[in-house]
Amino acid sequence: MPEIDDLDRRLLAALRTDAREPVASLARRLGVTRATVTHRIERLTSAGVILGFTTRVREGAEGDVRAISFIELEGRATDRVIDRLRGLPEIVSLHTTNGGWDLVAEIRTTSLAEFDRLLGRIRSVDGVVNSETSLLLSSVLV
Repeated sequence: MPEIDDLDRRLLAALRTDAREPVASLARRLGVTRATVTHRIERLTSAGVILGFTTRVREGAEGDVRAISFIELEGRATDRVIDRLRGLPEIVSLHTTNGGWDLVAEIRTTSLAEFDRLLGRIRSVDGVVNSETSLLLSSVLV
């Protein structure tokens, strides 16, 4: 993993805001040359710091139901549960964590009925002891 300096951090922040911003515009904003911006993006991408570029869709445009689910597991079930949850397309990200919960899942479904069915599927996975899920109502910082 390369050293990340202040310029890299500012570049990454700019790309998070608009990954389609032209290199020339990024260079002006950051006070460096286009070649520097291009080199930094290539270096960060080849090093695996930048994993890819994606499209952010306006909240609510797809009629999505979004939620965060905190999941508690029994003893040695972590790998088995992660494998099962990875297979659920409605889980868009899954993270291990510390504290009272073992996993945190970001969920996206197209309806509340689908959301309800998904929660049942998560809770029925062998090794899941408990879960707590909160619907995401509106985004105040993206």
